[in-house]
Amino acid sequence: MIHTERLRLRAHRREDFANCRALWQHPETIRFIGGVAQDDQAVWFRLLRYGGMWPMLGFGFWVFEDKATGAYLGEGGLLDAMRGLDGLAGMPEAGWACMPEAAGRGIATEAMRAVLTWADQALDAPRTGCIVAPGNTPSLRVAEKLGFEEVDRPPFHGEPIVLMHRMAPARQAARQSTSA
Repeated sequence: MIHTERLRLRAHRREDFANCRALWQHPETIRFIGGVAQDDQAVWFRLLRYGGMWPMLGFGFWVFEDKATGAYLGEGGLLDAMRGLDGLAGMPEAGWACMPEAAGRGIATEAMRAVLTWADQALDAPRTGCIVAPGNTPSLRVAEKLGFEEVDRPPFHGEPIVLMHRMAPARQAARQSTSA
């Protein structure tokens, strides 16, 4: 579990199914992620996948929960989705999604900043990656605030994506000191 000023990041539970379904069936959530709502089975498998990543990979996704109210605000973390993109090979991939009512409040940035801080301390990963649809301006802004930089725009499932990388702070500092 990770705590931030406003959030509690915790493991997914079976009881999160209804909230997870609401998130992954909402038109605003899926608009830039394939555009098709996930049926109940796909959401259930997503929830099971979240639980399975931790013992297999040593990282995974958290629920973003409002500390004050306990409300489910979204989810995010790190994954290895085996997307077949060379630019993501061998590194954890960051991903996040917020409930529409949580959008624009800095929730994703606050949560993912905590996730990446945890990753920088817990994982031996010199870089993390993420992919964002070119038109998804809010997620591109979140990625930039988190230190991700665009490295490519490869096609993915027939559509262009923005591939971004973030160097772990220790690696970034070492790179800057050798270039000085």
